[in-house]
Amino acid sequence: MKTFLLMCWEFFKTGLFAAGGGLATIPFLKEMSLKYRWFSMQDLTTMIAVSESTPGPLGVNMATYVGNSMYGFWGGLAATLSLAAPSVIVILIIARMLEKFRNSDVVNGIFSGLRPAVVGFILAAVLDIYLTSLFGWSTFQKTGNPADLFNWSAIILFAVLLAFYKKFPKTHPLWIILMAGAAGVALRL
Repeated sequence: MKTFLLMCWEFFKTGLFAAGGGLATIPFLKEMSLKYRWFSMQDLTTMIAVSESTPGPLGVNMATYVGNSMYGFWGGLAATLSLAAPSVIVILIIARMLEKFRNSDVVNGIFSGLRPAVVGFILAAVLDIYLTSLFGWSTFQKTGNPADLFNWSAIILFAVLLAFYKKFPKTHPLWIILMAGAAGVALRL
């Protein structure tokens, strides 16, 4: 029961402080992975890929996954509600107060300060995902083989899809995701 409540608390905190949406939850999820070992960084990277290619926000999908893997259906539901509750509470409070303080220099200053912080969170998350997806540091630590530092198939796929998207920028992201998934199956990434 203690771990269940801790899981709910951690997802509640994530929902409360992850201003900026799903990608802003990644640093919090990374910390959970490192601190509690409820899921690995590889699980996190996989869930980010799944969440970005399926409907629903990243944080909610991850909370559902972690809660479900730890405690089944009720764990998934509890973790998801724990993550979503702060947003609902904050939106209800802000909706009442924003009209009153819409032209406040303090409120505008707060939002001006939050924007770069959110960008920093997202950039840090992108860097972690990039390194986890394209480089095999954990494999290298196990084997000591320098060749294991690079996931060449993933690096080549990344380069090809990036070049494709740059050449055809009007391509819908769904097609890029489907191509990446098909290549992953074919190459067994």
